[in-house]
Amino acid sequence: MQPRVLVADDEPGVRRALERGLVAEGMDIVTAGTGPQALRLAQTGSFDAVLLDIMLPGLSGYRVLQQLRAAGIVTPVILVSAKDGEVDQADGLDLGADGYVVKPFSFLVLLAQLRAVLRRAGTRAEETVITVSDLRLDTATRRVSWQDRDVALSPREYEVLTVLLRRAGSVVTKGELLQEVWGDSETVTRNVVEVYVGYLRRKLQAVGAQDVVRTVRGHGYLADGPDGAPAGGSRRTPTAPGR
Repeated sequence: MQPRVLVADDEPGVRRALERGLVAEGMDIVTAGTGPQALRLAQTGSFDAVLLDIMLPGLSGYRVLQQLRAAGIVTPVILVSAKDGEVDQADGLDLGADGYVVKPFSFLVLLAQLRAVLRRAGTRAEETVITVSDLRLDTATRRVSWQDRDVALSPREYEVLTVLLRRAGSVVTKGELLQEVWGDSETVTRNVVEVYVGYLRRKLQAVGAQDVVRTVRGHGYLADGPDGAPAGGSRRTPTAPGR
């Protein structure tokens, strides 16, 4: 599975360059240009790592990191900054950063740091709980709940929801859902995806979670909090020593 990385930087050129470079390295990239947007996306806990610029509009990278750690989000974060002072780096690491890269940086150095934190953190296969808004999915027990009310899903509906929540904040196409949930089966069409997403949305609507999974017309489906504001986070199991 491709590592999923959030790139948060206020410079469009930097975002585009990092996205191109990291996609070429086999990573799935989502970008953010402001502090609040970065916080909203990172709070879903659906990323394997975050590249976080310190000087973000609306909310600094320091504050984004501070709020993530306060909420129990353990996603690895590498801070990116033009500030190269020892105090600045120490402050970032004290807040819970896993790395610090100074601008202008070498892409190879940044990539090496990113790969290092991904190795230490493991993969999304170790993820145990995913939370978007008040919707909670526990991959260990396969329990899904909304505000502590259980949501009874069929095995296929559960798999569809898992794919959407793991990629919260990004549009998932019908073709991607078809591949990840049904594999290479030639007997399943994209209409089946629509049917199961419909089943899933009706069950979510029954408990008041109708806004979590939305259709993006002409593109696919998007899992996110109401009005793009998730209320929770996600926790991963600790990584085994030596991984």
